[in-house]
Amino acid sequence: MSLVFRLRHRFPSAQTEMDMAFEVPSPGLTVLFGPSGAGKSTVLSAAAGLLRPDSCRIEVDGRVLADTNCGIWLPPERRRVGLVFQDSKLFPHMSVATNLRFGMRRTEPGLVEYNEVVELLGIGALLGRRPHTLSGGERQRVAIGRALLAQPHLLLMDEPLANLDAARKAEVMPYLTSLKTALRLPVLYVSHALEEAMQLADSMVLLEAGHVMGYGSISEIAGRADLPLARRDDAAALLLCHVAGHDHGRALTRLESGEATFWVPLLDAPVGAGCRIRVPAREVILAGKAPEEISLHNIVSGTVRRVAEGPERHSALVEIALSGGALLSRVTSDAIARLRLRSGSSVLALIKSTSIEVLPA
Repeated sequence: MSLVFRLRHRFPSAQTEMDMAFEVPSPGLTVLFGPSGAGKSTVLSAAAGLLRPDSCRIEVDGRVLADTNCGIWLPPERRRVGLVFQDSKLFPHMSVATNLRFGMRRTEPGLVEYNEVVELLGIGALLGRRPHTLSGGERQRVAIGRALLAQPHLLLMDEPLANLDAARKAEVMPYLTSLKTALRLPVLYVSHALEEAMQLADSMVLLEAGHVMGYGSISEIAGRADLPLARRDDAAALLLCHVAGHDHGRALTRLESGEATFWVPLLDAPVGAGCRIRVPAREVILAGKAPEEISLHNIVSGTVRRVAEGPERHSALVEIALSGGALLSRVTSDAIARLRLRSGSSVLALIKSTSIEVLPA
């Protein structure tokens, strides 16, 4: 199953035409990422039926919501789409319980059950309270619950954490992770925060000036040296791993991603548990052969897939293919020449254990 999106549209005031197309697996959470004006909100508006583009096709798991070539255009109320905004938009005169049940009024019972949503979002203790007595994070969790209880076939989330401070974001993030795993809905999620995307996304669509620069799994997109993410100072690869074992004597945990092994400071996680690791490009050193008597624990062999020169930085970004994904390394142009790195070269990536960020499960 998949979510298919194709759109062409020109706004009266715009100089360029928006022309976007992508297809991502469903269920799963797809982050739409890009600068302001890239077209992220346009995608959500078209998917919700709030914007009728010049030309589009929107299909969710085989169900066509819109196809202008075939004259298909389902109105918003027939699309079974849930919406969550930056502002929770709860009804202030209603209790949390009444706000939640409001989403159930015009829909038949479905796979998403009231008690399940209350438990997953941890809002059981809030049911009798009014929105003005809730924290920002609590209000957003209730807003998400209301959208889910409308039994959506597609959930659209427009920067739902943008108005929250760091503490409230940290409060909500685990619930979002649990929801996307438990309810197995296709989700389109707009975000400007890369750390959010790295933790939540299954897939990512990179947008710029109304065009798709790249799309695919989050690990694939984060590990490509030719995409806009690689131009950022915080460019980093993302690898999906599992806990392969613990060495309590050395206070280290062994993670595996495909055939690649990574050692990180000891984790409180069971063997077999899945996790994600973020490896900043600036922390990856390249070598032609393994050094002796060195403090770092990770020496990972790979193959150079791409070298992207960055003349404005007097450096280059090297994309290194592994069996379980890819790493990025930012090095000087001199290092590229000295190691004679080019597509197909074998190389060793050296990474300190403390430089690997294990993202919260």
